[in-house]
Amino acid sequence: MADVWNWQLGRTMTYPFEESRPRRQAGAVFDTNKCIGCQTCTMACKTCWTSGVGQEYVFWNNVETKPWGSYPMAWDVRVLEQLGPQHWADGVYRGKTIFEAAPPSKTQVGWAPDPIDYAYPNRGEDETNRTITKADFHLTLPYDIWFFYLPRVCNHCTYPACLQSCPRTSIYKRPEDGIVLVDQQRCRGYQVCVEACPYKKTFFNQATGISEKCVFCFPAVEQGILPRCMRTCIGKIRTFGYVSTPEQAREDNPVDFLVHVRKVGLPLYPQLGLEPNVYYIPPVHVADEAFLTMLFGPGAAAAQQTYRAAMEGGDDELLAVLLLNVSTDRIITRFALQAGVAIGWDDNGDEVARVPLREPVIVRPAHDAALSAYRYNVP
Repeated sequence: MADVWNWQLGRTMTYPFEESRPRRQAGAVFDTNKCIGCQTCTMACKTCWTSGVGQEYVFWNNVETKPWGSYPMAWDVRVLEQLGPQHWADGVYRGKTIFEAAPPSKTQVGWAPDPIDYAYPNRGEDETNRTITKADFHLTLPYDIWFFYLPRVCNHCTYPACLQSCPRTSIYKRPEDGIVLVDQQRCRGYQVCVEACPYKKTFFNQATGISEKCVFCFPAVEQGILPRCMRTCIGKIRTFGYVSTPEQAREDNPVDFLVHVRKVGLPLYPQLGLEPNVYYIPPVHVADEAFLTMLFGPGAAAAQQTYRAAMEGGDDELLAVLLLNVSTDRIITRFALQAGVAIGWDDNGDEVARVPLREPVIVRPAHDAALSAYRYNVP
């Protein structure tokens, strides 16, 4: 085991391999405040990548409802139970990661889902089917029926659990963009990666006998185009691009701006220790800080405040980045706010998006003198 730096934990941690970061890292930020759970992203991914035999219950992209939804069943509850107590102090994680909590005979803690665990995505997640209590769901009475949607894809982690677990070394991280892929020619279907990934985003195809996972639509990304789930998002909640380490962050990079500058984009379960590269803006309507800290780390409350300030007109730059979400099918790597207009440029330096910060409002008189006509709303 090697000591590697995990900036999301604020400390070094143990990992089976030496630290090796790609030349740049593909990443994304999802705004949970705008997700409506329409599953358009899920179906876009499904029809594009997982519509074959043996993939009937495979969803590389899924949207689940928190606090009680999950796919596969109870994926996060089980891994958190294995991890044991988790503590943060002054922004530093003081508990154990899945690698540090491993028993002597293993490199990490993990569990293997049963096939039935994949059978009921989203079933009953938006329904109250039993008595809700604060102890169970971190809810506040009497207004105890809150929930929010959590879109999930593979996090293409800096320290992938699936990669380090594979006895065939069939999983690799691309040096050019950090996308994690499975070499299906080498894979022999041992399913160790399925057990190892705490986010359960590696899947086993029963028909082909090999593992598969989200590929971040790398053929499109190589052409500077957004992944399919990103560019079909109706709620325009997704920012896709390249995320840097904190010391290399650029303020004009949309993903860096959200993650490192305004710090509203937070990793999902950072305490697991994988340094995931998909980030989330926490829901502002959830008042339970303990629950959000469990999901997104200790910066959740501050992220909520920063986001609220932007929505109230106190942070035009942050609003500009969010308005550029899915405004084009091109990957925006640089943005600027100029005269009330958010502008985005791609990797080639070409302008690919221009969105006004506030849409102009025009009030027309009821009587049109030029036409000698009145304007009416008629059925």
